Amino acid sequence: MRASGVLMHISSLPGKYGIGKMGKEAYDFVDWLVEAGQHYWQILPLSPTSYGDSPYQSFSIYAGNPYFIDLETLEKDGLLKADEYKKIEWVREENYVDYSIIYENLWDVLRIAFSRFEKDKDYESFVKENSSWLASYGLFMALKEENGGKAWYDWSWDLVMCRKFAVDDAKERLSDKIEFYMFLQYEFYKQWTKLKKYANDKGIEIIGDIPIYCALDSVDVWENPTLFDLDEDKKPVSVAGCPPDGYAPQGQLWGNPIYDWDEMKKQGYKWWINRIGFASKIYDVVRIDHFRGFDTFYSIPAEDETAENGEWKQGCGIDMFNAVKKALGEVRIIAEDLGFITETVRKLLDDSGFPGMKMMEFGFAPDAKSEYLPCNFKSPNCVVYTSTHDSDTVKGWYDSCADDVKKFIYDYIGSADEDDVVWDFIKCAWLSIGDTAITQMQEILELDNNARMNVPSTCGLNWRWRMSQGDNTKKLAEKLLKITQLSGRVCE
Repeated sequence: MRASGVLMHISSLPGKYGIGKMGKEAYDFVDWLVEAGQHYWQILPLSPTSYGDSPYQSFSIYAGNPYFIDLETLEKDGLLKADEYKKIEWVREENYVDYSIIYENLWDVLRIAFSRFEKDKDYESFVKENSSWLASYGLFMALKEENGGKAWYDWSWDLVMCRKFAVDDAKERLSDKIEFYMFLQYEFYKQWTKLKKYANDKGIEIIGDIPIYCALDSVDVWENPTLFDLDEDKKPVSVAGCPPDGYAPQGQLWGNPIYDWDEMKKQGYKWWINRIGFASKIYDVVRIDHFRGFDTFYSIPAEDETAENGEWKQGCGIDMFNAVKKALGEVRIIAEDLGFITETVRKLLDDSGFPGMKMMEFGFAPDAKSEYLPCNFKSPNCVVYTSTHDSDTVKGWYDSCADDVKKFIYDYIGSADEDDVVWDFIKCAWLSIGDTAITQMQEILELDNNARMNVPSTCGLNWRWRMSQGDNTKKLAEKLLKITQLSGRVCE
């Protein structure tokens, strides 16, 4: 099936409360996608963010981000009063999230809502259905709060090691705080489930995203140390990253703990089966980040300050995905296969049957030989992207290209004028043989690098861009619909 969609995270939705939320603006965006003839809304991981605000470094692989809970919905449910949240100055710059304002104000507002909450059958059912992770997450967050936000490996030794008596004592001592964090997850998933159903009923499917690795400071690592390459004191022996290249001479040091794939296999890959199974319930399609790490992964000694001394080690290969398929049946997965790709990675992708990614910005070298150039696509089993959250916007990228590359882009996509380049780029992706084509909302709005979502290996000014109220106009929907019809991507 030929289809297309738009990539924009929940955080980038417009609104009055500092960050995108699962309220009216989210439903309006679904309606706009329908009007534009789209089939997919792609988002980034829904997980809570920590230091650096990255959705790829979260305290939990299962929890949802409380920042996205719609406050007006809480008011309608009788949990908030208007003057308890509407008087707060949530926005300093219309097009950027200010995470400091949210951090300073939102938690107090959510605690007011919690103080009025009364458990009911729906809540009890939610707790029961999510018993494998919910209470542990609540305890983890309550302990972080008690410890002033410190990482779990800086807590008291008995808690670091999850000694039963220390954990039992914390559960009793912090029961109210634990309930607060469980309540937030109930409200988050109640709102998310309703939004996803609305989208699905309108013919819009959600492409979600899961990072390959867990953050070190996460409940997942704290509670499951045997599944990671940790020493007897639960300190990482090796961490994840990327080797040196032309863009990063010292490589990329991500710092995530590496999986112990032998232990994962001994346990029948149950941890991954549960993780992918959960993701397939909250999303319609699951994009898995850094797919090449399942073939071989780059392992760096934990004590190193750069990635220069890392080495490639064998991952799980197709074995884990076979176990997932046996347990769950067919799960719709997109493999993020960008970066350093070898023949063994290509074989893993072929064996899995998953569509990989074609990032068009990578394709425009004047020799026209790149596999990311649409004329060189060999199979429709791929997802074509004009850009991604980790790259510059098309306009920002084009503006920074050398003159010979600009000329090649201009000639290849057939632009009549430089002002048409971004939309002609979208049209080029839509006309490709790829089964699915995705563009960022920033492309539709023709925004430059000031709207870039993330610059990899940097920390500080990422994950902030937001769309302005009213940006997604009827005129833009009609323009995208026309290209979608022309390329045979409108789904009936």
